[in-house]
Amino acid sequence: MTENPTGPRRPATVLTRARTLPAWSLLAAGAVAGGMLGGAYSLTQAPTYTATSYVVAVPTEKSDPASALGFAQAYGRVATQLAVLGDAQVWAGVPVRTLKSSVQTATSPDAPMVAITATSSRPDLAADMANAVARALTRHADTAQSATNVELQQFARATKPTEPSSASPAVTGLVGASAGGLLGGLVLLVRPRRTAEEPGRPAQVPGPAVAADAHGQL
Repeated sequence: MTENPTGPRRPATVLTRARTLPAWSLLAAGAVAGGMLGGAYSLTQAPTYTATSYVVAVPTEKSDPASALGFAQAYGRVATQLAVLGDAQVWAGVPVRTLKSSVQTATSPDAPMVAITATSSRPDLAADMANAVARALTRHADTAQSATNVELQQFARATKPTEPSSASPAVTGLVGASAGGLLGGLVLLVRPRRTAEEPGRPAQVPGPAVAADAHGQL
């Protein structure tokens, strides 16, 4: 009676099967899967619109441009505080918590200007929030003008945006494809390498007959 010296074949594992695939297939599969997921994510998200209003700090006769620049930086930090947003909610028609999460400000180190940017899923609401915060900020600045000697004026009102500022499905698809290709490359680096032996076949051992002959020779 003879036995199969190699024993039963083991079922192929995932890593074993991955080892037999060509290198480019992992990169292509990752890029395709990532692109599809990125495009699908963009389609499921509502578009976002952004509107920006600008106010400028103007020095009075008792002040100078350097002071106006410094107060513009200060007003940029105050614009998103509760005192200003509490007044802005009346004109924007949204609660303070919505303004707090939707409005951001930016200042320039070279110009005494404050940019007030609002984002929303509605283009008209984005413009209304930006203009409402700008209006409330200028009113707060007017109450302190006698002490600061700086006047805050509306420079440019926010207009209703015509196109969303959020990324399009094509852009998110490209980002997803890049990420998927990167993951595919990482899998390619860690997958097992090909060897001279057939994958899944254990090392050969002597059968019983061969072992008996060897014992007799001793």
